[in-house]
Amino acid sequence: MTSTDTCVDLNADLGEGFGRWHLTDDEGLLSVVTSANVACGFHAGDPATMRRVCDLAAERGVRIGAQVSYRDLAGFGRRAMDVPPGELAAEVAYQIGALEVFARAAGARVAYVKPHGALYNRVVHDEEQAGAVVAGVLLAGASLPVLGLPGSRFLDAAGKAGLPVVTEAFADRAYTDGGTLVPRGRDGAVIADPGTVVERSVGLARSGVVTSHSGREIAVRARSLCLHGDTPGAVDLARRVRARLEESGVRVEAFA
Repeated sequence: MTSTDTCVDLNADLGEGFGRWHLTDDEGLLSVVTSANVACGFHAGDPATMRRVCDLAAERGVRIGAQVSYRDLAGFGRRAMDVPPGELAAEVAYQIGALEVFARAAGARVAYVKPHGALYNRVVHDEEQAGAVVAGVLLAGASLPVLGLPGSRFLDAAGKAGLPVVTEAFADRAYTDGGTLVPRGRDGAVIADPGTVVERSVGLARSGVVTSHSGREIAVRARSLCLHGDTPGAVDLARRVRARLEESGVRVEAFA
């Protein structure tokens, strides 16, 4: 391994189940990642699932993050919605508070907040909705770090409100030339080839560069890399990504 000061966090979306339905291999992913974005019941997740994931994360020293969403269980939080700012702030605070109960019961705490799906994409450019999410974090009663896309209105609003901001990148998602994510409905929006995902991870961590959907190299400086838990073979891919990062001299550790 070469000597380097490069350090990156690996986060994954976990607890994405409901009742008897389970989408993510939480136990497997928690053996690889350093931060867990736990579904808080609005796009997925239920009390028993949230408790189980918090227990496992605390046991393994993985940071617990609240993955807040629009109230959209049927659409997995990926449908565009218009929620009044005051209502959205209250719903964000509600989700954080619910997860905090289980995190504390596990001997840990909620260490950061990350929006999910349609809400994540909306707050990249929508100043009002971004402000509402930030207001919800503040309403929850703590100056929690927030995780989001570099250059987004969300991180800008969070920084102005005094919240720590953490930039993130996606090795398995296509980027536009402007540094935003290609919408999931478009061809090629999700990178399916594991080898490509692994090498993109190294490029993002070491040089902060990724090739856009049109073939251009764009700068994406990020402290955390997201590995989607609902990807087929997600655990094996996560292990390959972490191994390749460490082989490349990148330290893998939580940001929070």
